[in-house]
Amino acid sequence: MKYEIQGGNLPVVICELENGESMITESGSMSWMSPNMRMETTSGGGFGKALGRLFSGESMFRNVYTAQGGVGLIAFASKFPGAIKAVEITPDKPVIVQKSAFLAATSGVETAVYFQKKMRTGFFGGEGFIMQKISGQGMAFLEMDGSTMDYELSPGQQIVVSSGHLAMMDGTCSMDVQAVRGVKNVLLGGQGFFNTVINGPGVVTLQTMPLANFVELIARSLPTNNTSSSN
Repeated sequence: MKYEIQGGNLPVVICELENGESMITESGSMSWMSPNMRMETTSGGGFGKALGRLFSGESMFRNVYTAQGGVGLIAFASKFPGAIKAVEITPDKPVIVQKSAFLAATSGVETAVYFQKKMRTGFFGGEGFIMQKISGQGMAFLEMDGSTMDYELSPGQQIVVSSGHLAMMDGTCSMDVQAVRGVKNVLLGGQGFFNTVINGPGVVTLQTMPLANFVELIARSLPTNNTSSSN
């Protein structure tokens, strides 16, 4: 499989598959393809896995596209301005990603729901109890909000992340929460009560414009309806 990512901050990944090669994607994620690509809709491992994908922000069903009779072309576009990140997945290197990050992958890559092990991290960490685990063998294409930055953490090294800015981390990393200190900082600092702390070792990918922040910005910009009624 060959691929190229184009489109700047409105990205699309265009994949070229050899005869018989397949890709899996979320229901409705295909943007365009050559006519020799055959589609098959599947639950992707049974009802349990389909339900887990629903909890992690994905659709219950997956589409599998296979090139038939020669080289095939298929493209997957991002749903939100940002970046598409190509990640090579190996059995010894799974990754944990934000909900709804999965876009497409080669066959051999598996997705599963990932639950936060620490209750306080799930409640206060800003990423929620449920994320996604990407494992198996192959290439995965993931959607990130805004631009991205990678940081490689050594064992014991930490990075403090504001809510929503964590896009992906290696499976070797762990998460915790850290309370913002000082009453004035909490009330006036605009960072909320808690930040997320990522512990190494492993690579952490951070995103510059979380979707929730974008929605909040748009909501604040909308005019307020101050209509009044008269008797």
